[in-house]
Amino acid sequence: MKKKLLSLLIVLISLSGYSQQLYMEYGSTISSFDYENSRGQPLDNLLSKSKSYFGMGYRHTLNDAKTLFLTAGATYNSYGAIGSESSVDNYFAWDVSYLGIKAGIDAKLFQLRDLTFLLNGSVASEFLIRGNQTINNDVFNLVGEEEFNNNILFFRVGVSMQYPISSNTAIYAGYSYGKSVLINSGESEEKLKLNAHQFGIGFIINLPTCYCDY
Repeated sequence: MKKKLLSLLIVLISLSGYSQQLYMEYGSTISSFDYENSRGQPLDNLLSKSKSYFGMGYRHTLNDAKTLFLTAGATYNSYGAIGSESSVDNYFAWDVSYLGIKAGIDAKLFQLRDLTFLLNGSVASEFLIRGNQTINNDVFNLVGEEEFNNNILFFRVGVSMQYPISSNTAIYAGYSYGKSVLINSGESEEKLKLNAHQFGIGFIINLPTCYCDY
């Protein structure tokens, strides 16, 4: 865990020298789990849960027209799901949190006066830092369990809009849909995928070396 946190810090510091803007965002995640056991049988009756997420990082203009932007930063995402199986009279719930490194591209779609609309795409490498599973009245720690403890890759696509509120700060709001690649829990052949809808708001701040307009 300490090595991963140190690697994350080194990456962010190295990127800061090439960045022109800082961004911070906070919002809500509506997540769901797609699970199959070792026999390939899905777990039905799984319902989504609403959790929160936080992100911060750097943004850099890729072209003179200022229509393409490279983003890189850190994320903290919480995911959850609840369900039941009436045939065995079971109730179950998951509550997990992942820390990640995220990189992406923002592409300008169009602009209405000062309001700019963008298409966003990103990929993040995330690893579990906290998690538990509840089955009826029993709670289990998921850190160290193979089907949850593997690093996951999360691909996201979405749209956002930004509006300047001062000469060096803009506020933005956005939506994204994300899906993890397959998590294989080793020899058990259990399969787990995470799906997430995210709605958030945030700020973009120009660094002193950036003479960027919004």
